[in-house]
Amino acid sequence: MGFYIRKSISVGPFRFNLSKSGVGVSAGIKGLRVGTGPRGNYVRMGAKGVYYRTTIPKTSNNQHNKVDSNPTETNPPLSSTHEALKEIESVDVTQIVDSSSVELLNELNNKRKKSSSWPFVLALFFGLTYLAYNVQLPQWAVALILGVGCVLTWVSYSRDVLARTTVLFYDFEPEMESAYAQLLESAERLAICSKVWHIAASGRVIDRKYHAGASDLVERKGTTIRIAEPLHLQTNIKTVAIAVGRQTLHFFPDRVLIYDVVGVGAVSYKNLAITVNDQRFIEDGSVPNDALIVDKTWKYVNKSGGPDRRFKDNHEIPVCLYQDMSLSSQSGLNELIQLSSRGPAKDFKSAVVNLTSRLPKEVESSAA
Repeated sequence: MGFYIRKSISVGPFRFNLSKSGVGVSAGIKGLRVGTGPRGNYVRMGAKGVYYRTTIPKTSNNQHNKVDSNPTETNPPLSSTHEALKEIESVDVTQIVDSSSVELLNELNNKRKKSSSWPFVLALFFGLTYLAYNVQLPQWAVALILGVGCVLTWVSYSRDVLARTTVLFYDFEPEMESAYAQLLESAERLAICSKVWHIAASGRVIDRKYHAGASDLVERKGTTIRIAEPLHLQTNIKTVAIAVGRQTLHFFPDRVLIYDVVGVGAVSYKNLAITVNDQRFIEDGSVPNDALIVDKTWKYVNKSGGPDRRFKDNHEIPVCLYQDMSLSSQSGLNELIQLSSRGPAKDFKSAVVNLTSRLPKEVESSAA
């Protein structure tokens, strides 16, 4: 995955440009652009610190079992064979607020709440065009109304895009650039795992013979790890996005932004805890092609670990060695990811630790 820092970002008809003097903005079409600067959102990464400045004027179920605290996939005949599953989830995203991210979160959440006006403009001029046609106005008049409507709809749409979009520029010093490139490379290795799951809930098994001898039952769903920007945010770098149920974690150079339908939260890297553990998982589904099979068990087992012959449909099930990665913070982040391949999660954790060590001890936040 190549890493590069773009020097410009397009938001609708506007282009934000990064230069040595700061951030400027221009607007227009190919061959004709006007602009001014410095303005925009600008984050400088280096020895002197990390700064966030805003200078844009603001307008008003699959189930699975763990083997000795390690996962399987079976359907128990009775709900009484296991405890009720307890959800593994973060608190409300509006409560996950890092002190260094207050200003940024306020802008992101306020802009998310803004409504779009262009659909109403489009509907208005569509209605006027229809009315003008039905009252048999001259064709030039109908065409004029339609043309004016298209222009005003485009202007309204561009205004809505700019009003709802936060522009975030990053300017790295060499050590920070190298550390962030390492994070992106490790994320690429996470993404190419044959299977990635988000574990949403877990519960203890009461009668193991119905669950292939597993100690825990978990609920997991396939998820994605990809390079993607958050909604309503434009930046000049690549960012990692990990979907965790109803939320999505976006890894930036200085923090993790947590996106939900209700808003945006943030956790700084110094407050982010990542734990990686190998996990034996009884895989009753298809085995990923990069998984390591370390053992076998039976769908229904007796006390000695052999097949319980009282059950007709009793077949062998492979036990795979997966890797679990938990992400948590004292502010309420609590998510668990499982990967079919061992190794990439440890590399990702190491990259986050390395990036954190490059950040200043105190992240300053100032408004220009």
